[in-house]
Amino acid sequence: MSGNGLEFNKIAGAVLLAGIIAMVAGIASEGLYKGGESEHGEEAKRGYNIEGAENTGSSAAAVAEEKPVDIAPLMAKADVKAGETLVKKCTSCHSFDKGGKNGVGPNQWGLVGSHFARNDSYTYSAAIIALKDKKWNQQELSDFLANPKKAIPGNKMSFAGIKNPQDRANLIAYLSTLK
Repeated sequence: MSGNGLEFNKIAGAVLLAGIIAMVAGIASEGLYKGGESEHGEEAKRGYNIEGAENTGSSAAAVAEEKPVDIAPLMAKADVKAGETLVKKCTSCHSFDKGGKNGVGPNQWGLVGSHFARNDSYTYSAAIIALKDKKWNQQELSDFLANPKKAIPGNKMSFAGIKNPQDRANLIAYLSTLK
């Protein structure tokens, strides 16, 4: 019996040692990755500052991204067939048939030129309802499709957006045929 007790002690000791090692490793890695606190209680800034590299490229890109793209020149060369292919990405939430059912999002037949919140059989977000007097023109659609959450904060659409302006023009050209 004394042999079994010794084996039990070895196993318990090994488990205890593994726990202590894990705890010490966790504390050490937290200290390395957290960076500690400054004397004022806030987290210390990590990394290195490189003189002359004050994010000039990324801020210029952010300003360019903020500016809406004028869709009119791109609409002149829009490809309806390419837009019809692009609309397939939207069919998981929307239908595009005349009189089609709503899905997660409203049916999109007759969208271009219609009022926001136009479909009485769909429950729109308060953000869209607040704009019901506006119309979905080509520019409104382009701005919305570029980034739905940014264009109309608080809307229910979870789509990330279409970054390529020509793709948006192609999609809008196709949607314009659904009358």
